[in-house]
This record gives sequence, structure tokens and C-alpha cells, in this order.
Amino acid sequence: MISIQNVRKIFPSKQGHLKAVDDVDLEIHEGEIFGIIGYSGAGKSTLIRMLNGLELPTEGTVNVAGREISKVKGKELRKARQEISMIFQHFNLLWSRTVSENIAFPLEIAGVPASQRKKRVEELIKLVGLEGRENAYPSQLSGGQKQRVGIARALANNPKVLLCDEATSALDPQTTDSILDLLVDINKRLGLTIVLITHEMHVIRKICHRVAVMESGRIVELGPVLDVFRNPQAPITKRFVQQVTEPEETKDTVEHLLERYHSGLVIQLTFIGESAQQPVITKLIRRHHVTVNILQGKISQTRSGSYGTLFIHLDGEQDEINKAVDFIRSQQVGAEVITNV
Repeated sequence: MISIQNVRKIFPSKQGHLKAVDDVDLEIHEGEIFGIIGYSGAGKSTLIRMLNGLELPTEGTVNVAGREISKVKGKELRKARQEISMIFQHFNLLWSRTVSENIAFPLEIAGVPASQRKKRVEELIKLVGLEGRENAYPSQLSGGQKQRVGIARALANNPKVLLCDEATSALDPQTTDSILDLLVDINKRLGLTIVLITHEMHVIRKICHRVAVMESGRIVELGPVLDVFRNPQAPITKRFVQQVTEPEETKDTVEHLLERYHSGLVIQLTFIGESAQQPVITKLIRRHHVTVNILQGKISQTRSGSYGTLFIHLDGEQDEINKAVDFIRSQQVGAEVITNV
């Protein structure tokens, strides 16, 4: 569906040449939700803009839905862009137009007859859950409703690919989740390929099948989301995963509780997939003469399964503690000793 090969994008600057994208190779499959995550300046926005020809690569090729976007121009590029829609962080709605008129705008540009536009707009309003708001203006809508209008407008011409440029960054957490649920529903119903960029690992965790992590213009890690959560390799990936699995309050809580213990081990357990649903702690207590104190825990859901972390304190005879740790690891649960207290 999407093939990016040996792509570089270099911008001239007063300090010399800036490599916004540096030798990126990427394949995105038809029908998947693919996430690109990175901090500001990582190159992710430049990369996604090359998918619809808003930026041209300095080197390399970009192929989308059978077209080499980096080469097409004029009428052929306009036709390609009808199949590659985009939604934005700040919605980019036409403020003088109603909801229906905003959604109909790309159909007008494409020369679709009025009767067909009306029917298509009605379908899209129902799809994105905006019934009753057809005649409202953007100034009368909430942030989530504005983004739903943006999504409906992007789907007007039945695109093959939907690009999402930080599409939830301006929304509160509850509204973000509702928009992400809508994107998943659209992906399932329409088989639409979705590529989204974000700096929030929560977004990746919730809806993406695979993720690429970008830093300084390069992809430093790539894989299925659950695999990346299970075993992050790059330091930046570990920081992103910790956004979800080890929020700051978890670290503070564990450090505070550590002050209470003078023996034993503090261990971080990592549960993946089915192991997150198993009574591992119950089995541990029944099999071994150790005291177990649960300090902090959390289970998160990804598209491919559950991922959980649990911080526990083990106390008892050292031999029994060692046996307990071995038992935990035998249950397909990761066990990392945080500190000897």
C-alpha cells in the first residue's frame, strides 16, 4: 500500500543543511493503522507530508496506492490526493460554512453533482456521529465535534489512505479516546489504511497495529505495538513506553514505599498477552514461603493484547526469594530486580 525507500529530506538553513528525514525505509500494509511517534523535531510531520506530495523528498521514492507520489504532478497529483486524505491537529475547517457544507466542500471541488453530494454528506454525518449538527457552524461545536467534521470531510471522496497529523493533540483525554474509537471503527468498516503521527504513546497503544519510532530524522525502532511494549530497544522508545506503563506517579509511589523496607527485593513484573490474565501472584504465594507486598500495578490494552506492569516487594529467606523469582519467570512473566533494599 505505502512504500518509502531511501528517503531523505534536506532543508537549507542559516546553519547549513538540515536533515529533517534521514534515510528512511518503511512499508505500510493495506488496511492497517500505522503509528509514527517522536518528539518535536523528529521529522515525523515532514515524513507524513511526503505521503501526499505536500513535501517532495530530496532523495528516494514514495509510493502510495500504486503511484509514485514523489514524481506525479498536476492533474495526476490532484487525482492522487483524492485517494490520500488528511486530518489535522487544529481541524482546518471553513468557519463560514456549516457542518454539511464543510463536508461537502471536497465533493464540490471534485465536481460531484449536488444530489450525490447531499446523499454522501448524510452518510458521512451518520458515520461520524454528528446527527442533528448538520447546520451548525464550527464556532458552535466542541473540539471533538470539529474533529469529527474533519474526519467526515477527509472521507468524502472515498480515499484509500487517511493521514492523521497530531489529530488528537488539541483534545482532552476523554474526547481523544472517542476520536480514536471512531478511527478504529472507520478502519474496520471501510478497510481504510490509516497513518497517524503523534508524540503520545497512549494513542499508539490504543489503536495502532504497528509503530515506527523516529528520532533526529531516522526510524530507530519499528515493529508490532505489543512487541515494542514488551521489549523496547532504543532509549527513546523506552521513554515513550514508560509514558503508559510507568507514569510519574508510579515512580514517586514506588520510591516513597521503598523507604519503608529494609530487606528483600523490589521487582518489576511485566505481563504480556494471556499472562496478564493469569493468577501468578496467587500461585507464587501458595508455592513459596515468601511475603509479597504489591506496591503499584497497571494493565493497558493494545490492539494485539494486554500489557501490564506490577511492582512488588518480596521478603523472606534469600533462597526462597530466588526460587520465587525463578518461578515468576517460568510463567512467561518478565521479572526485573529494581533494587536490593
